[in-house]
Amino acid sequence: MIEKLTETQSVWDTLKKAKKPIVMYGMGDGALKIMKVFARYGIQLSGIFASDEFVRGHSFEGFPVLSFAQMKEQFSEFIIVLAFGTFRAPLLSYLYGMSEQYEFYAPDVPVCIEDDRVFDLAYVKEYEEELDEVYHLLADDCSRRVLLDVLNYKISGKVHYLKRCTTPVSERLALLQIGPEEDYVDLGAYNGDTIREFLDYTGGKYRSITALEPDRRNFKKLSRYLEQEGLQNAKAYQLGSYDKEDTLLFSDRAGRNSTLNTKEGIPTKVDSVDHILKGGTASVIKFDVEGAEEKAILGCRKTIERFHPKLLVSAYHKNSDLFRLPLLVNQIYDGYRIHLRHHPYLPAWETNFYFGF
Repeated sequence: MIEKLTETQSVWDTLKKAKKPIVMYGMGDGALKIMKVFARYGIQLSGIFASDEFVRGHSFEGFPVLSFAQMKEQFSEFIIVLAFGTFRAPLLSYLYGMSEQYEFYAPDVPVCIEDDRVFDLAYVKEYEEELDEVYHLLADDCSRRVLLDVLNYKISGKVHYLKRCTTPVSERLALLQIGPEEDYVDLGAYNGDTIREFLDYTGGKYRSITALEPDRRNFKKLSRYLEQEGLQNAKAYQLGSYDKEDTLLFSDRAGRNSTLNTKEGIPTKVDSVDHILKGGTASVIKFDVEGAEEKAILGCRKTIERFHPKLLVSAYHKNSDLFRLPLLVNQIYDGYRIHLRHHPYLPAWETNFYFGF
């Protein structure tokens, strides 16, 4: 695996050695995570700027939040570090354009921190055997290119790797050959958006829908959507997907970044798909459970062994998702054709595995 990569120096080492001022684009949780790594590496941050509509004369972590124009007035040259995520086409185009004009990095900081490790060449070397195994399990050249581009991006923070391996979101249901008679299980159903995508693709046809969403506000929106659409044989559960029935703490952020199994939060019920379905059929399962994918897959073990459902599995919440998740699924059932795709997003979110036939 190492010999296939073109990047060897981590973005953190690059920034530590930089002579130009380093400025951050964006605020919030992503910025705080990056600042924490900056402190560990001794990287000096010189300023913060935001899009014009977010500049209100305020400060963030002791830095006045400037506009991009104000930042250019302050420094004749600088390095830009992106500190937020987006999938929106106009903003992506703007960011990619910015990356071509300036020295620009989007450091990879996972949604869920496992062991305070950064993704660098040392991390790749530590798990090279597992990554090699995944590389050889992938079903097509495109998947293998995506894996290498994502790894090069994660090491270097250089966004052109993501740009060149991006494929449309519309590809994902086609990859799984979704049909009109599916028993669809949506884990991390949010407000029903992926159910809507599924129904749009099948022309509104399906056999059953089972949706799990732990966030109370998102669950209300999900339930309202199912009711408004008058969907028959569609059930929604206010539950997190896990490997057993339990109650865990849950950071209730009313968005896609809500996470289970935190040190503080709201007690929230979780359960396994095997227990919920009680032997019932699943033909498609979507996993987007904000870092609990491994536990959720284990909670589907019997269902996967019995029915071999097609699987869509998010692979970007934890550093280890790129190898642990496909190897776990392959250990449960080794008859899948495995594809890897990155859909429009900065940083490397919306990088998913597809297990089909």
